[in-house]
Amino acid sequence: MTVELHRMANGVRVVTENMPGLASASVGVWVNAGGRHERLEQNGIAHFLEHMAFKGTTTRSALQIAEAIEDVGGFINAYTSRETTAYYARVLSGDVALAMDVISDIVLNPIFDPHEIEVERHVILQEIGQAHDTPDDVIFDWLQETAFPDQPLGRTILGPPERVEAFQADDLSRFVDERYSPSAIVVSAAGAVDHDEIVRAAEAAFGHLQAHGGVDAEPAHFKGGEHRVEKGLEQAHYALAFETPGYRDPGIYTAQIFSTAFGGGMSSRLFQEAREKRGLCYTIFAQTGAYADAGLMTIYAGTGADDVEGLVNLTIDELKRAAEDMNPAEIARARAQMKAGMLMGLESPSSRAERLARLLAIWDRVPPLEETVELIDAVTTEDARQFAGNLVEQAKAALALYGPVAKAPSLDKLTGRLAA
Repeated sequence: MTVELHRMANGVRVVTENMPGLASASVGVWVNAGGRHERLEQNGIAHFLEHMAFKGTTTRSALQIAEAIEDVGGFINAYTSRETTAYYARVLSGDVALAMDVISDIVLNPIFDPHEIEVERHVILQEIGQAHDTPDDVIFDWLQETAFPDQPLGRTILGPPERVEAFQADDLSRFVDERYSPSAIVVSAAGAVDHDEIVRAAEAAFGHLQAHGGVDAEPAHFKGGEHRVEKGLEQAHYALAFETPGYRDPGIYTAQIFSTAFGGGMSSRLFQEAREKRGLCYTIFAQTGAYADAGLMTIYAGTGADDVEGLVNLTIDELKRAAEDMNPAEIARARAQMKAGMLMGLESPSSRAERLARLLAIWDRVPPLEETVELIDAVTTEDARQFAGNLVEQAKAALALYGPVAKAPSLDKLTGRLAA
């Protein structure tokens, strides 16, 4: 498998990875224009734009877009994250050119029909309502906002209903003009693909775009705080986040390995202590997520109203203990889990294409897998203990609580327990 990269004169990047033996391919366009690239009055517009991509272009109706891909047995989809909007398709090898044509069409030629805008507005408002009715979804939005308050990275991707209700065609077009610059666009393909064919299709579709500088995203600044909503739910939902390195910081590998050892699986400390030994909860985990310039290690658990205090205190005590006695076997297991998860995921062309685009967006290159594996293997037990110790020493966090949480300790009590 060989990764090949082409840079177009206007700044569009084209990256491919041929995977011998496959009969299918994943192709798509990743645009570095997500939630954190919105101004306050635009919050939610990147996601709205993603919805509108499938509602018709200057050459295809919404039905024709769906039929073009499904007539050949493929599928097409999109998603919006805080840093990226992606449009992609999975098709058989003989239909790669068709997929490229459809995807470039929906990215470059949306018509933003007023009727379709109203239809999607209603759909998105339903999506927002559904998220608000899902405690273990909405709590992470609250946690993000508490970690990064009053800045784009802290805002919800869906946007608030009042913003969504106001967006019009001109707002969508303006966001495209501002953010869909050639330098923000990555065309990525993996599987049964021919690099030269993808390059020719990309040049034909995007070569006419005029290069312009675009606008940089506002840098992230972790601040922390507490967001508590008491409600008569069955479960008390608890989420705690600490500041960790972003993807461009080599410390990201230590953060990911520590969180895996600490709460990433059934053998982890949190799962064993909180669920297996004490029966305090059904779900508990720790994970490290990252952006280009920032990251969060998040602990999440759901439990009953009477157990929430003990469970929250337990997570703090286990974090302090990990800084003292996390052992080599735990780190070796976490390294193995991280490498296996990465390599197993890359057996899919869709995962490969997404990885290529993400790495280009972060580093403007595609590090070889061997390089990433070496960085994972280089993390030591002492690195993990020191990482945990730094979290304890900082005693700074973001806390979100939802449900019957009257007995849950405050953030001040938690940070005091860390420092004790």
